[in-house]
Amino acid sequence: MELHVVINGRKDLAEQLYQQLREAIATGRLSAGAQLPPSRLLAEQLGISRKTVSDTYATLTYEGLLIGKIGRGTFVNAWAPQPDRVQTATDLACAANLGKWAALPSPMGHPAREELLRYEFIGGATTRHQFPQDEWRRCTQDALRRIAQNSGFYSQPEGVPALRDAIAGHIAFSRGVKCGARDIVVTNGAQQALDLLARVVLEPGSMVAMEDPGYSPARQLFVAMGARVASVAVDEQGLQVDQIPDGTRLIYVTPSHQFPLGMPMSQARREALLDRAIALGAIIIEDDYDSEFRYEGRPTDSLQSMDTRGVVTYVGTFSKTLSPELRLGYAVLPPAIYGAVLKAKQLTDQHSATLPQWALAKFISEGYLLKHIRRCHGVYAGRRERILQRLAGDLSPWFEAVPTVAGFHLAALCKVPVNIPLLMERARQVEVGLYPLDVFFHDKPVRSGLILGFGAIETLDIDPALDKVRDILLQIG
Repeated sequence: MELHVVINGRKDLAEQLYQQLREAIATGRLSAGAQLPPSRLLAEQLGISRKTVSDTYATLTYEGLLIGKIGRGTFVNAWAPQPDRVQTATDLACAANLGKWAALPSPMGHPAREELLRYEFIGGATTRHQFPQDEWRRCTQDALRRIAQNSGFYSQPEGVPALRDAIAGHIAFSRGVKCGARDIVVTNGAQQALDLLARVVLEPGSMVAMEDPGYSPARQLFVAMGARVASVAVDEQGLQVDQIPDGTRLIYVTPSHQFPLGMPMSQARREALLDRAIALGAIIIEDDYDSEFRYEGRPTDSLQSMDTRGVVTYVGTFSKTLSPELRLGYAVLPPAIYGAVLKAKQLTDQHSATLPQWALAKFISEGYLLKHIRRCHGVYAGRRERILQRLAGDLSPWFEAVPTVAGFHLAALCKVPVNIPLLMERARQVEVGLYPLDVFFHDKPVRSGLILGFGAIETLDIDPALDKVRDILLQIG
């Protein structure tokens, strides 16, 4: 790679080179420890004499900006003068807006891999040892061959046709969603789907209604867009539809497995929600994030399958079924907003990466996804059952489980006052990762407790981990 230096004319060549190298070092463009090209090579690149380059290197070395290492070359001195003070956030005209973004909390952030504990009850993480490495490798190799045949062109913003077709078939079979490939936009995870929908539906000051407690990243996204978020309480039947305020433009719900409490929305509430959205002229976002894993009772239809007026956007993700690092999701869009969302997707990132799209399309079409879900279902069912047994057993003096029939996390509510921050701190000292429930409440009365994810923790680790939790609870009273 050539060093970016521009020589104008044939006058003051050494001075031009000196000033540009000095500025590159002072501004940090040439960082401490960076190696400069040999004097002969740089002279050839710039069309000047080697002596001019050598003399410039010598001057900068004398000034302490460069250092020569015998047999290795010339490097920027690690002790070179630091760049001049750059603008801070408070110096900028957009300081208030930057402060707004900086103030947004991150309650759903996953720790770095090196920060993970021995026993992790974190939500949203999948089982590592069940990932179908061999099948995924074969699908990825097939994807590489397809990309080689199509190289040199951008793909479609709505996603690879084969993947959209595979998704349509999969969610029609597993969730009863009524759609075709033409209704689907592939996104970088469900979070981008929410972002695109917010961009086209909301304006500063628009009203969004969402569950409380609810999915905090969605709330933060809507607030960042300048929306007003109305917190709507939930009960054992789900969202209390009669509390959705007039003027609401967007309604965000998790009807199949309410996040974070876990109960499904009743049929009556679903019907009432559809009627309310139609009356308001609102769009509903149905976030169906992990309902592929169902353990009890009859499957419930998706809210989208009940929609006859085109007001429901069904959002799904493969982060929960395969891996969060895959970053592939999708939105099934009503006709009225499809074109706008597609344009927003194109302007945002042109299209999602095609390599994982082609791989996932084959993975689904070959039946690997359903096979993987069935395999994980058995694993998660066993983990869920063991946690429920412990919550009903020796942990019952402190916690009770919220009834839930799907997903791979559950909520445990405090039956007596428990110092959750202290419990979490003591648990971390013995390599147990616990996570609080109260961070997902916004306006409504906060219920204290834990959200227990059982995707990341191994089955044989559950009892040793919960033994430690019980012992800590006994210690702290």
